[in-house]
Amino acid sequence: MSTTDCKAKTHKRIVCPWITEWMRVVEQEKQLVCQEQVMLISYVRRVFAEEKLYIDTYRLEKYESYQKYFPFDLFHWEKFLFAISMTVFKEDGRPRWSQIFALLGRGSGKNGLISFIAFCLLTETNGIDRYNVDICATSEEQAKTSFFEVHDDVLENPKQARKMRNNFYWTREVIKNKKTRSELKYRTDNPKSKDGLRSGAVIFDEVHAYENWKNLNVFTTGLGKKPHPRRFYFTSEGNVCDGPLDSLKERAIRILKGEIADNGFFPFICRLDSKDEVHDRRCWVKSVPSLPFFPDVEEEMITEYGEYLEDPINNSEFMTKRMGLRESQTEVAVTSWENIKATSKEVPDLSGWECVLGLDLARTTDFISASLVFRRDEQYYAINHSWFCVNSPHRKAIKAPLDEWHNAGFITLVDDVEVPPEIVIDWVRAQMSLYSILGVALDSYRFSIFSRLLDDLGFSVKDKTIKLLRPSDIMLVQPKITSAFAKQRISWGNDPAMRWFTNNAKLEPAKNNNYTYGKIEPKSRKTDGFMAFVAGMCIEDMIPEFVPYEFFAPVFF
Repeated sequence: MSTTDCKAKTHKRIVCPWITEWMRVVEQEKQLVCQEQVMLISYVRRVFAEEKLYIDTYRLEKYESYQKYFPFDLFHWEKFLFAISMTVFKEDGRPRWSQIFALLGRGSGKNGLISFIAFCLLTETNGIDRYNVDICATSEEQAKTSFFEVHDDVLENPKQARKMRNNFYWTREVIKNKKTRSELKYRTDNPKSKDGLRSGAVIFDEVHAYENWKNLNVFTTGLGKKPHPRRFYFTSEGNVCDGPLDSLKERAIRILKGEIADNGFFPFICRLDSKDEVHDRRCWVKSVPSLPFFPDVEEEMITEYGEYLEDPINNSEFMTKRMGLRESQTEVAVTSWENIKATSKEVPDLSGWECVLGLDLARTTDFISASLVFRRDEQYYAINHSWFCVNSPHRKAIKAPLDEWHNAGFITLVDDVEVPPEIVIDWVRAQMSLYSILGVALDSYRFSIFSRLLDDLGFSVKDKTIKLLRPSDIMLVQPKITSAFAKQRISWGNDPAMRWFTNNAKLEPAKNNNYTYGKIEPKSRKTDGFMAFVAGMCIEDMIPEFVPYEFFAPVFF
């Protein structure tokens, strides 16, 4: 049967072994899987039962025949993902799922699947002329991995090189199908050089390494110039918080829960259901579904697990990369990422409230940050703002989306040799018209620059409305901040800049079993906004306890 003979219909029963084999594994519990897989199979059955779709079995048979050129066979979960993304079409002939998100533990063999998908998309079976495929990653080494699996293992395999030369032209930079004129290339993290791409498909390898959407968006803006545009997001878990991976995970979960329409986004997640499962080796297959076929990988994981038990701090990558659950380095993390996300709770109208001001003025040629700290009972609220000198020598090292945050009003970009102190003072003056600021806390390092300006606002060291902070002040307030985070009693609204600042900070041991705060990486991961909040917390006891007014009914005599 040719592709054109396929007829779209609803499917009470799915007839396609490449799809149903993995579905049976999940539904019949032939292998332990996470809850996201259980939800996924239910979702797939619902879509097939409710929508008019067709599985292009002729196309799938042709693709299947290409497996003989590869030094491996696809696993059950790989066949499932391949068939879903490459051979399931809507009534109008377009792919039902054009965006594939696959989160799996390291060692699952995802690069083999990437290689096979990329090869198949170049061929006449795909049927689209000049359907270019780009494999993208933040590092050249990662981007090359699947490209050279095709290059070395398929095209230059002596047993089939002659046949391949009849159909393909290749160098170490490009692989081109002579008949379709479709090209496969690997691309790395340099968005300025990617304008004008005319990709048919973009495959992102290890999305967790991207810190913002800028580089991903450059690769995808060229999609749509060819029929059947596709995006593939393959990744293990990573340590970049609040980046593209977290957005993709959130979207995936909401689709699985039925909270939003999928719009062609297919959410495939393999990970542990809880961190406690790491101690049960039978559960490791939840994150690495190919584990039963990879005894060497299992042996290596056993070794890594032993190292993790001995030193979970320095071997946290085992939980993150292998098990699919992000684990902070707890000896340095200010708090967990879950607690940082909890700060996004909405801040009420604080007009007229009493508060204190924390300033971080470490470098006027870099970031300057201000934080208004409020307290009501045991709940802390903060209103924050930062200014960044765009001529900072660290500008290129910072991968955070500063322009996006500037446009959203979270920070202000200052095109000058430094951030003028007057800009910060103007912001403080504006806040004084809305709130009652009782005091200011800042480090003495840059105080001389701001002292006169603060004095003009009515704050001075002499009348104790300015507190010049010492390291001991931060050591004293650190337990209070840690407790507030743990109890999720800090709210500063949906402020991605503050989440970034906080996630970049770490606890540093100090004398007498105390802790102070430091930077995880001084050039690219700034902490200024968080340190302004810490400064404010150092004097939050200036805020009087809230006593609600009590109104009594009038008494008549």
